[in-house]
Amino acid sequence: MSGDNKWFTEIFAASGSAFGLAISKKLDEVQSPFQHIEMFETTHFGNLMVIDGVIMLSSRDNFLYHEMLSHPVLFTHPNPKQVVIIGGGDCGTLREVLKHPDIEQVTQIDIDEQVTRMAEKYFPELCESNNDPRATLKFADGIAYMRDAAPGSLDVVIVDSTDPIGPGEGLFNRAFYESCLKALRPGGILVQQSESPLIHMPLLKAMRDAMSEAGFADLQSLLFPQMVYPSGWWTCTLARKDAKFDGFRVEAAQNPAFETQYYNAEVHQAAMALPNFVKKAFS
Repeated sequence: MSGDNKWFTEIFAASGSAFGLAISKKLDEVQSPFQHIEMFETTHFGNLMVIDGVIMLSSRDNFLYHEMLSHPVLFTHPNPKQVVIIGGGDCGTLREVLKHPDIEQVTQIDIDEQVTRMAEKYFPELCESNNDPRATLKFADGIAYMRDAAPGSLDVVIVDSTDPIGPGEGLFNRAFYESCLKALRPGGILVQQSESPLIHMPLLKAMRDAMSEAGFADLQSLLFPQMVYPSGWWTCTLARKDAKFDGFRVEAAQNPAFETQYYNAEVHQAAMALPNFVKKAFS
């Protein structure tokens, strides 16, 4: 918070940039065993969650991230039934996944229960599906959960993690991806938020390399806007277990059984188009 208590500013020292939001008041804060969680009321972006000084989500624009982390992978998989979400404590991704009527079971594993409790209080709209009978919420170590998961038991693994520091650090390496690969059924897909293509390219490239080294057959990074994150431009990366990506279920995406604010079949198609500098980095 700046000195006049009217702005929250997150400084991205590594890129020489910063992002700020005008604040009406601080709503709450808690120190969990893992991290410091703060809640603010902003003047134009609704409520704001900040963890260890880093913006996690706002009421106004979180739908971009949650929809793009959920629907592209679920419309790319031919018939997803069993889904695991690693992280995702605000429950927005869980809500989006459960919009798909053919999903049979979603297990969400977040190490910090306090994130979910704060989301239930200040982002209740994101938690409206928490009591869906298909949903199971666990507060545990996602790395250990995937390491112990039964081989060939999952269709989709969604890694909705914080940045690769603190509790999220172990979710960005080959050992974790090998656990995910083992747990996926044939045709299974891992998707993970993969930071900004503009200012985190070394990390994005390292993630993709680790996924390939773990044994995934093909990778696909999707680009989308996310105003409150560094650079305002974000990615998620899909990794398919045992086959090349060959498009997605366009007709199903064009005629979903639910409403979205950002995602549609045309947006999905456009998100797969990579700028030249990204193609060069991935080559």
